[in-house]
Amino acid sequence: FKVLNVAEKNDAAKRISDILSGHQYQVRNGLSRFNKIYEFNYYMLGQNCSISFTSLSGHLLNYDFTGIYRKCHGCLYPMLFNTVIFGFITRVSLQRTLEREVRNSQALVIWTDCDREGENIGFEIINICRNIKSNIPVYRARFSEITDRSIKSACNNLQQPDQRVSDAVDVRQELDLRIGAAFTRFQTLRLQKVFPNTLADKLISYGSCQFPTLGFVVERYKAREQFQPEDFWKIEVVHTITQNEADGPITSTFSWKRNRLFNELACQVLYANCETPVVATVTNVSSRPRSRWRPLAMDTVELEKLASRKLRINAKETMKIAESLYTQGYISYPRTETNSFPKDFNLERLVQEQTSHPDWGGFASRLLGLNGGPQPRNGHKSDQAHPPIHPTKAAPHLTGNNARIYELITRHFLACCHRDAKGQETSVEIEVGGESFSVQGLMIIERNYLEVYHYDRWNGKIIAVYEIGDQFEPTDVRMTSGRTTAPSHTEADLISLMDKHGIGTDATHAEHIETIKQRMYVGLTNDQRFLPGELGMGLVEGYDLMGYAMSRPELRAELEADLRRICDGTANKNDVLQRHISTY
Repeated sequence: FKVLNVAEKNDAAKRISDILSGHQYQVRNGLSRFNKIYEFNYYMLGQNCSISFTSLSGHLLNYDFTGIYRKCHGCLYPMLFNTVIFGFITRVSLQRTLEREVRNSQALVIWTDCDREGENIGFEIINICRNIKSNIPVYRARFSEITDRSIKSACNNLQQPDQRVSDAVDVRQELDLRIGAAFTRFQTLRLQKVFPNTLADKLISYGSCQFPTLGFVVERYKAREQFQPEDFWKIEVVHTITQNEADGPITSTFSWKRNRLFNELACQVLYANCETPVVATVTNVSSRPRSRWRPLAMDTVELEKLASRKLRINAKETMKIAESLYTQGYISYPRTETNSFPKDFNLERLVQEQTSHPDWGGFASRLLGLNGGPQPRNGHKSDQAHPPIHPTKAAPHLTGNNARIYELITRHFLACCHRDAKGQETSVEIEVGGESFSVQGLMIIERNYLEVYHYDRWNGKIIAVYEIGDQFEPTDVRMTSGRTTAPSHTEADLISLMDKHGIGTDATHAEHIETIKQRMYVGLTNDQRFLPGELGMGLVEGYDLMGYAMSRPELRAELEADLRRICDGTANKNDVLQRHISTY
């Protein structure tokens, strides 16, 4: 009984074959030299099977218009929304490999990534194979990590592919083609006519995800440009005292309860009351427990933001590295919207994998010894497909940015499973010259997750001991000044906006950001802030002046919501397609 298995990439096919065969597979060439065929025997579908395992290189199928509609000057733009489109195979060698292999197979198992795109690629494989053998049984392997446990469990629990999820991708692909082609041709030809010397040979592309992404950059840039920094003034009270010779002098800096004033003269009047020889009186002393929360379980958006902020690695490079770590079996599937571990998830096994690591192995061992064991801080999001991102095995030999991304994921996972940091905060309030000031001291009692998660900072702060009614002469009373600063706009900020407004998915944020950079619609400053180029700014403002808010996120967010409804079975594929075509 021969079973044809197909993965999304050759690396995944090789790794899964290695697991299932116990390192005993044979290799032969397919019709593409990049996609090998791995052969071995394995117990599957209730019997001993002869396994052939091959792969694709992403999508096999692409879409385009026919005849005159393929030409930039061939038709009126609105016609592109209704004319026929056709699908064509982009890698004929891979198609022929599938056709050849399925002829001698009695079953087909799909091993593509378990997300929307992977499901759609799976149906591309199914359609090619069923054109050759129409009645071949088809199964879907569902897994979130390429480890022995997960892959063998997927083999034992084969399911049916989900047509609805694939339909959602079909709708997205068709709309992207029709909308992108119509508006790309419109703005390219229009702007080439207006600016023949500078744009004569330039394609000015439009995409319903890339344009709102560009809109966020332009909007934040305008906010920064229009931002008027304001001078402000504030008063501080400093008290230095030696209460214990062993501790030496302790300096406490009291902050003004008014925080700051934007009127210098008003601040000077209040400062004069505090500056004259006066006595500070302690009006209140309170103490309360404080906690610093450990991080939530990691989803894709959080990985991209943390890598950008903490490691200075952009989202595209982060996801490329994460995909590689996943394929090698070091981490779970990195494209997930889930930030909550299931209750029956075996966290102890994953923590145990880390106990031998020289940097965080001791922390992992102590985590296993805690009363109750690992207890993750869970969020409220789940894509019902994959768990949060986590390490699946130790990776002692990684180097460079691969090691840094793996370390971030591992430390985040261990921190998430530990306990919140605990401290005791003492707050002291004083009155000087009729003005109120306060200072907070912090004693950290249990560092807990902070021991492993050095991306967070929570430092203790020692202040002198005060009691209500105490009076003292301040060491210094000073008036300081500052200026308000404009909002930042880093890649992490942009990803947050895209996630908040539903532009793209966790799997495509990095791709859309990279597109507007490659199109020269935006650039990056030396301090890694986004800056719109002249063309990017002109496109957004041009549509705004015409009364078409093409850069606003609502249009794409509505589509993303409808795609989710197709996946859930609460919306019809054709209804969604026609509704969004009519909108544009």
